[in-house]
Amino acid sequence: MSRHFNSDGRLNLEQQRKRAKELLPRLKAQDPNATLSLAQWEIAKQLGFSSWPKLKAHIDAIDFAARHPDFTASDEARTTHWRCGNDIAHSLHLAGFKGQFRMLTDPLCMGPVRDLPSQAFRAMRSAFISQAFAIDEADAARRVDAEYDHLEALASADHSVLWCEADAYDQLFLVRALAGLEQAPRKLELIEVDRIPGVQRFIGIGQLAPDVLAWLWPQRRLIDDDAVQLAKEAWSAYCDSSPVKWAQLAHGSHPALPLLAPALLRQLQELPGLRDGLSLTERLALTYLAEAGPTPFGRVFAELMAKREPLPFLGDMMFHALLRPLIDGDNPLLTATETHLEWPRQVLALTALGQTVLNGHAHWRDHACHARWVGGVCLRPGQPHWAIDENILPVWRP
Repeated sequence: MSRHFNSDGRLNLEQQRKRAKELLPRLKAQDPNATLSLAQWEIAKQLGFSSWPKLKAHIDAIDFAARHPDFTASDEARTTHWRCGNDIAHSLHLAGFKGQFRMLTDPLCMGPVRDLPSQAFRAMRSAFISQAFAIDEADAARRVDAEYDHLEALASADHSVLWCEADAYDQLFLVRALAGLEQAPRKLELIEVDRIPGVQRFIGIGQLAPDVLAWLWPQRRLIDDDAVQLAKEAWSAYCDSSPVKWAQLAHGSHPALPLLAPALLRQLQELPGLRDGLSLTERLALTYLAEAGPTPFGRVFAELMAKREPLPFLGDMMFHALLRPLIDGDNPLLTATETHLEWPRQVLALTALGQTVLNGHAHWRDHACHARWVGGVCLRPGQPHWAIDENILPVWRP
């Protein structure tokens, strides 16, 4: 990533002025009539702004929000902040937020997700979490119960704000939270973001500085009944054993939840590709290993998140859990060496079968020995299954 871009959303105006002055001689070498205003415009454009005044206005807005948050006027101290993980809990505190923090850590973008009664759903998810992340079954069940108990009280809360970004992890959390409501509560709000000015590759809210969280606070909006109804439809579609309705929503446009369709479309690509049987995550990892050769597990994850994943949604442990079935079993696509080390330092390499599958000359689901779930769709070894064609549309593969 260029040194001129930050990753936490903060921009320093004096630094940008200095960069413009440093750029000016290079511009004058190309055009003697170049001015400082032109250099400033070039800097603003690099950072994603259409003009220098708009860059300055954005920096001023963040500075003002950090100094004058409207926490008192908005009764923030009585607010419950909801997030699909604890990545912003400390930053909210540093920014001056006083409200309660709640989280749902259940990664609904992985494992079986079926529309079951509450206790059966919790049992299904805690069993998956225990198995996928090597967590004690009782501990996993306690955590799942505690988090879903709090989530089910969302309808009666005084004031709640959901903090979400555009990826499948967040959008499925949002859908799950709203789908459990009969109607929109009086004061349930959403802060939803898919990009931050000046951040070249926005991955998630967790990377943002406390000042930027304060800047986002006034941008929250009320959840309405249209959003709740859409969430119910999306949840039902995602939990279905057929991805057809899910795909219809993914290829649509939904003003009530504008970031939902791209996330559903990306998640749809976790179903096996018709040509090779690989999910997009699997294909990206194998492609990188084919290019780079044997590489530590952690570096593969970093490469995908930093450069290759179109809509980053995985944490490192999630990535590890998703790739284990490609390593374990009778017909692996990957080998792992240096296994005495912690998993990020273990070295991954393609097997001959892995290269053959990546080339499209074999289908991974014909060799896989593990069942895999994507939402409500179950992929069982040696059985017909749903796949995704080149247009990201579901196809039944006999």
